[in-house]
Amino acid sequence: MQSQIKKTLVLASDHAGYDLKDKLKSYLEHNNFNIIDLGPFNDKSVDYPDYGNSLGKFILNNKNSIGLAICGSGIGISIALNRIAGIRAALCNNEEVAKLSRNHNDANVLVLAGRFITLKKSSKIIDVFLKESFEGGRHKRRVDKLG
Repeated sequence: MQSQIKKTLVLASDHAGYDLKDKLKSYLEHNNFNIIDLGPFNDKSVDYPDYGNSLGKFILNNKNSIGLAICGSGIGISIALNRIAGIRAALCNNEEVAKLSRNHNDANVLVLAGRFITLKKSSKIIDVFLKESFEGGRHKRRVDKLG
């Protein structure tokens, strides 16, 4: 992991993603990242749209931040996030998808499926997501059409 990255990582999940979020938070703090955790702070049942909305609004208001969202399947919180204009949330299950989501789609939120991915795999995906950047060019025209 490249600890010289200056971006703030903003985390949010639902109850099904809480355990993975908590473990990833420790991993990221150990690697000297600035972390803001928007919750939840336990595994009691919560609604993923609430946490997706909080995360999306935070990202829009803090341009030097990147989001990490986790719910059980990754799908619900992805839908909630992608309803917010300016948010490009990418549900990634491997490193190549994470790379392309940044290079081609300028994703500003990484989404993980808490029930279907290991801590080790998640860490590798996060490392790639944070290392990569938007290529622009022909991809910018397409991203601009997203609104």
